[in-house]
Amino acid sequence: MNILENEKFLNKNFYKINKVNSNKISLFNLKFIHKIFNSLNFSLLVLIVILSFLSFNSQKKWTTIYKNLAKTRSNNNNLIDYISKTEQFYIDEIESLNILKKTTPKDLIYLDKQITKQKKNKLIKRIKYIQDGFKDSKYQRGY
Repeated sequence: MNILENEKFLNKNFYKINKVNSNKISLFNLKFIHKIFNSLNFSLLVLIVILSFLSFNSQKKWTTIYKNLAKTRSNNNNLIDYISKTEQFYIDEIESLNILKKTTPKDLIYLDKQITKQKKNKLIKRIKYIQDGFKDSKYQRGY
């Protein structure tokens, strides 16, 4: 029986030692696991912050692109309006050509009064001619 008692005693001691060692190991493992999770949480937080800054930057770029597209669209709409108004004007002009009557010699009104020419004095014409010559000579240079 002695051997059996020794075995039981050894088993109990081994179980106690194992339990103490497992508690130490489990505490160490828990601390290590906590450190791993803390580092993962911190890296995820840093990743979220970086990605949010990148998304803000891309959002800013898309906003400027959208503003430019909106301006272009409004310019296009204005151009389309101007083009349609111009087309309408020309269509109205073409239609008005058909409405207007073409004139004939019978439709013309002849005036009996003749336009008279103004007579100038020959002396005044000569003086004016000489004055123009003096004016032109100011800009001419001789050799």
